[in-house]
Amino acid sequence: MAASAIVGRFAPSPTGPLHFGSLLAAVGSYCLARRAGGRWLLRIEDLDTPRVVPGAADGILFTLEALGFRWDGEIVWQSRRQEAYRAALAQLQDQRLLYDCACSRREILASAPHPGEEGPIYAGTCRQGLPAGRAARAVRVRVPERKIGFADGVFGWYEQDLAAEVGDFVLRRADGMFAYQLAVVVDDAASGVNQVVRGADLLASTPRQIFLLESLGLPVPAYLHLPLAVNADGGKVSKRCGAADQPLRGGGGEMIWLALRRLGQPIPAALRAAPPAELLAWGAASFAAGSIPPVMEIAVDSAEESR
Repeated sequence: MAASAIVGRFAPSPTGPLHFGSLLAAVGSYCLARRAGGRWLLRIEDLDTPRVVPGAADGILFTLEALGFRWDGEIVWQSRRQEAYRAALAQLQDQRLLYDCACSRREILASAPHPGEEGPIYAGTCRQGLPAGRAARAVRVRVPERKIGFADGVFGWYEQDLAAEVGDFVLRRADGMFAYQLAVVVDDAASGVNQVVRGADLLASTPRQIFLLESLGLPVPAYLHLPLAVNADGGKVSKRCGAADQPLRGGGGEMIWLALRRLGQPIPAALRAAPPAELLAWGAASFAAGSIPPVMEIAVDSAEESR
């Protein structure tokens, strides 16, 4: 892959203010794309409208700009791309990969053969047709009985047996909304994204997305999953602790500096007080994926940094 062809992206969900865990993904994706001389795109993943917080998207955009981020092209809003998702669903339907499902969540929990990595594995109740007298609720995709794997830029080789570990998964929900797994692959392909840098909480979703990409005849990007920021008790850093827009009254640069350090980058302590744009420029020139640690323990609200 030519360095000039790299296209990365950052895709926050507007369910609250930008928090430190998301800032890590923004910094990592930005620096890796810019280091390769590539483009960095921004997508607002507002597909799950019940979870969208009014004003959160504007707040995220303001925070990113204040922290020195500059993206290429227009912002993509998932809520405005329903036709693209419908077209992808129709393509999969033409391949007879989809089927209607009448099962409720309670029924799925009761019939699941065993728990999966991200929830109960669907037992395939509706795979051969809807039970008599039942109406369709969701649309599922038939998964293959084979392992799908990829080489992750941080965690190395990762693979799943989709049938055994995930099961047939939903692409259109009972409320009519398109599932994240479908939307993300359609959007990445449409934007030409070929370098996906994101949090490790999405590592287990990647084989499903590769399966969908292959089924739709779309190119598979390179993946690099960043370790999650966790507190001393092992809990994931969330929007409730350490929103990344809190230090903006002081210029905001310290959060960029902390993110680079936590991502294993040897940015000098002397740059801690530098403006955000200068810190991102350092990252764009010096960021090394090989230095990213597989585990990251962090106290976001602490100003202590001894190294």
